[in-house]
Amino acid sequence: MSVFHDEAEIIVRAGAGGAGCVSFQRAPHRPRGRPDGGNGGAGGDVYLEASPHCRTLVHFTRRRFFRAENGRPGEGGDRQGRNGAPLIIPVPLGTRVYEGERGRLLKELVSPGERLLVARGGRGGKGNAHFVSSRLRSPRFAQPGEPGQERRLRLELSLLADVGLIGRPNAGKTSVLKALTASRARVGAFPFTTLTPQLGALEVDPAREPLILAEVPGLIPGAHRGKGLGLRFLRHLQRTRLLWHVVDATEVDPARPLRALEPVEAEMQAYDPELLRRPRWIILNKIDLLPPDYPLPAVLAAFREAGRPAFAVSARTGEGVPALTAALAQAVYPEEGRDFRALRPDHPA
Repeated sequence: MSVFHDEAEIIVRAGAGGAGCVSFQRAPHRPRGRPDGGNGGAGGDVYLEASPHCRTLVHFTRRRFFRAENGRPGEGGDRQGRNGAPLIIPVPLGTRVYEGERGRLLKELVSPGERLLVARGGRGGKGNAHFVSSRLRSPRFAQPGEPGQERRLRLELSLLADVGLIGRPNAGKTSVLKALTASRARVGAFPFTTLTPQLGALEVDPAREPLILAEVPGLIPGAHRGKGLGLRFLRHLQRTRLLWHVVDATEVDPARPLRALEPVEAEMQAYDPELLRRPRWIILNKIDLLPPDYPLPAVLAAFREAGRPAFAVSARTGEGVPALTAALAQAVYPEEGRDFRALRPDHPA
């Protein structure tokens, strides 16, 4: 079973500053030269950098301690020590950085190349040349370098997906994801087949980057309180621009179709009311299992009259999938030419 690594704890330590140097000029005919001890170099800083090449926090399971380079000590002849190189640690887009286990939120890294200084390098010590004055002509001491800052950090990943698939367990979310993308997520005829978020890439325009679709495990009543798997993965919907609510069509009452949405919408409302203000499409899946007399057009019309775009598909047979892809392409790349990725909540339109 694959594990989606969306949380990690790491320890970062910046480099220590180099020590200052105690030195005096020694040259022919100058037996008592002036002090010329150089300063030590500063220790390297530690940064976290948002990288589009990272998808999860899995690399932090193999390495949890990170240390930047120390500054070099000063030398005679007024030579300054070299500064320690900074350490840049790549993290996925959407990583929230907390100080300590339950500490405050330092920053959320959402843009490629965005950096956060998490540990500052120690200052280099002053050499004895720094302390020369009219009163102190020949100082025979220097400063040691300061230690670098050390911090314990907690990283929490919130996926930056273009489309988020939500729904009750066994609604067919994974099947829809596999029908649209090359995802190899496991499909099973039992609830909670999906235990971790699954990602897939959908190319709707060869000239543009593919869209990222993310499926979160099924939501059940009480998910916002941690029941089932909901609480841990609901946060992955907060950076998703468009939500697809996948519903098992065989469980929709034609007389009251909107009731099929209530359990999942109630959990979204309890967790973060902002989620209900995101654009949401209703994906009626498993239409191949409906009886011949099922009033599917009327059910779709009821969803649309309630302001929820609705589509009927069968992930198993492929029926309705091309129409769903075409509708997504139209929504993502409208005629005015705006890029869908620029419409995320964390970017200006």
